[in-house]
Amino acid sequence: MLGFSPAAPAATVVEAPSSPPLDATRLPPFDGEKREVREPLRGLPTIDRTVRHDDLWRRIRDGFSMPDLDSPIVQDRTAWYAARPDYLRRTFDRSRRYLYHIVDELEKRGMPTELALLPMVESSFNPMAYSPAHASGLWQFIPGTGKRYDLAQNWWYDGRRDIVASTSAALDYLKDIYEMHGDWHLALASYNWGENAVARAIERNKAAGLPLDFANLRMPEETRYYVPKLQALKNIIANPGPFGVILDPIPNQPYFATITKTRDIDVKLAAQLAEMPVEEFIALNPGFNRPIIPVAVSSRIVLPADRVEVFHANLLKHDKALVSWQTYSPKPGEKIESVAKRFNVPVARLKEVNGINARTRGMPALLVVPTNGAKLDGGLISAMYAPPMPVTRGSNVRSLTTFHTVKAGETLSSIASRSKVSIDDLRRWNKIGRLIPGQQLKVQSMVATPTRAAVVRPTKKTQKIKGKPKAAPSKPVRRKAP
Repeated sequence: MLGFSPAAPAATVVEAPSSPPLDATRLPPFDGEKREVREPLRGLPTIDRTVRHDDLWRRIRDGFSMPDLDSPIVQDRTAWYAARPDYLRRTFDRSRRYLYHIVDELEKRGMPTELALLPMVESSFNPMAYSPAHASGLWQFIPGTGKRYDLAQNWWYDGRRDIVASTSAALDYLKDIYEMHGDWHLALASYNWGENAVARAIERNKAAGLPLDFANLRMPEETRYYVPKLQALKNIIANPGPFGVILDPIPNQPYFATITKTRDIDVKLAAQLAEMPVEEFIALNPGFNRPIIPVAVSSRIVLPADRVEVFHANLLKHDKALVSWQTYSPKPGEKIESVAKRFNVPVARLKEVNGINARTRGMPALLVVPTNGAKLDGGLISAMYAPPMPVTRGSNVRSLTTFHTVKAGETLSSIASRSKVSIDDLRRWNKIGRLIPGQQLKVQSMVATPTRAAVVRPTKKTQKIKGKPKAAPSKPVRRKAP
């Protein structure tokens, strides 16, 4: 197999038994009381995974288990989405690659399938989405939270864009903050705003004798809109007809599978061996930053489930090198122009493939260049290095400047993580070095401008919960701030 092992569906994990299996034919008949024992995530109904649906949308609807939120903001966002069928169709089309895997992972964890819709709010299911706060991928992880959940981010690879890795990290994070707050609406607010920010808002309400639910907490307007957006999408997907939305069926089967490799391979060649467009290969493997996939960076490649056998068959017949790129360490004082000339590469292309732009300081210590005689594929470069899709998360988006008062014990890292911005941005906006308690820091973010129907301050009329909330842990499990 030239260093590649057979594929398995991405959502399938086979574990070796720790002891020999029992022979059921030798066991005595059981005549006691028969009961079904289930262990779902606390407070959630168990999903019966033995029920098979042909359409993935039906499976998602069956797993809806969050209490519904009803408010003018929800109504406004529902109307906003329903009035944009082309936008929904594009988002749903992109989701076809990823939804089955996400739903499968949610069910394994006993989590509500409403969360499968969260990438629609976060990134419109575009794994290349990138926000002004430097959040990236389907799940829009900022660098700090990504590292906290073991998503590697380096010159070769960004795990925040890796479909399998980022989904696992996002669901782990959501489960953690649900365990902390015991309420999915508060967990979602935490995903957007930061769990400790939500915890402080709860403490303020508790001290004032006010209700402690999402509807009654004071929060930024982006967060006030965030949960209603998910509810709006749930409303439409639960019953698309009244909104004039047509949901094309999505097969309830794995879209992709993973294969394990032990050798480096070109992105372009991997796509060719699978007989698929390079753009589709990148859509399934968006975490790779360079046109070569070193095994030291990742041993996993994701392919459409129906392309795996073709890939292995073509790989067996392939008798040439698997890579047409190599790394090169520039000599002291060497210019990018001389490197481009040496390897017969246009300067602009060489800069593009190595991520060199006006903000790059000095010559990188390592460059990727074609091997001798290899031609640079302009189509591959265009596909891999297209500008990332900016995330706007709303119909009308504007820049909002707020000020954060530094508290004792806070660091630039903790403030940046909670504010979903980078440490470098905090330094640039404020021109600071060492933090002093009481200091005012400027923080810039992109937020949706509310429509007239939207109310961002909690009142009894703006938010209400339909149905009885699910049981919550009696004592939240506290986690350190991201």
